[in-house]
Amino acid sequence: MSENKGSDFVAAVESRGKSVKGDIGSGLPAGGSDGGAPGGRARGPGAASRFVSSPWFGGTVMVLAILVPFIDSSSYTIRVSTDALIFVMLAVGLNIVVGYCGLLDLGYAAFFAIGAYTSGILSTTFGWPIIATIPAVIAAAVVAGLVIGGPTLRLRSDYLAIVTLGFGEIIRITANNLDFTGGPNGVFGIPDFGDFGLRPDVAIYFVTVVIVGIAVLASARLGRSRLGRAWRFVREDEDAAEAMGIHTYKVKFAAYIGGAIFGGIAGVLFAVHQTAISPMSFTFLWSALILMAVVLGGMGSVPGVVIGAVIISLLPELLRGIGNWRYFAFGVLLIVMMVFRPQGIWPARSAERTSRIERKRAKRARAEVSHDDATS
Repeated sequence: MSENKGSDFVAAVESRGKSVKGDIGSGLPAGGSDGGAPGGRARGPGAASRFVSSPWFGGTVMVLAILVPFIDSSSYTIRVSTDALIFVMLAVGLNIVVGYCGLLDLGYAAFFAIGAYTSGILSTTFGWPIIATIPAVIAAAVVAGLVIGGPTLRLRSDYLAIVTLGFGEIIRITANNLDFTGGPNGVFGIPDFGDFGLRPDVAIYFVTVVIVGIAVLASARLGRSRLGRAWRFVREDEDAAEAMGIHTYKVKFAAYIGGAIFGGIAGVLFAVHQTAISPMSFTFLWSALILMAVVLGGMGSVPGVVIGAVIISLLPELLRGIGNWRYFAFGVLLIVMMVFRPQGIWPARSAERTSRIERKRAKRARAEVSHDDATS
């Protein structure tokens, strides 16, 4: 009975992802169930969609994030905003694995924990500056991705989900039983990046804004790259991708390691922000919430995933006024959202936008063909 429930959960998440590819454009439709076009004809993306898909949207969000301490510099606001940014980093990293490549990972918190523990141990036990631990964290995340992904990425569907869930719990239980990780007590007294002449929590916030902004930009660029196209090809039909000459195992490996690096760096930010970590900081609930943010925002859509992560991280705080009922209201709102917007808040576009270089190449090719026709 439990196996059927697990399979149904995995099938539901995978069908949610597949439903996105039938959408025309991205974002909220202008009206009607057929994208707002009369007679059911699909229209191009509206002004809101074009804005969210443009660099101006990312720049606007970045400016707003930088302005937060100038608007409200209370410790509560800075702390909640930093938590939201770290959650955005985690969701963007999992989006590479789940949204781009279609690999259902239920143990993503493992890489989060590896990054936090690596930076925490190196900085407290060996006295490394926290910034110097980042290369070591990236190396540890890559090694963990190789060890975990090697035997699991040949699996598919619910089998992959169950195995990644198991690895996530193995990492947490291992950290709970080792002496150098602090056991159940964890690691405490983790230093920060420096105050830069600012209040310590504000300095951590600004560093987090910069790192998360770079991560979001890198994720978006990866999605538009040749590797990103290969990931989407594997997501849509792995057998067809392999038949077309794509080495699906290597492509999935690249997605898994990329997501691991994002999770590891988010772990560094989390360790610095909290100053103390323990195995209970990295339970399965983290993996579930991160996956929820990706699905809620729109699998494969970087703007959608950012919006979904902000909602998942901030909504419980916004509902704090209703006391013990806030998680009940949180769950109800998520259910209503998924019922009426199953493809996510801002789903990925089904058609890719042609880059400026590709347009120039196409224009040059057409000119050459016209010249050849004229001379012949």
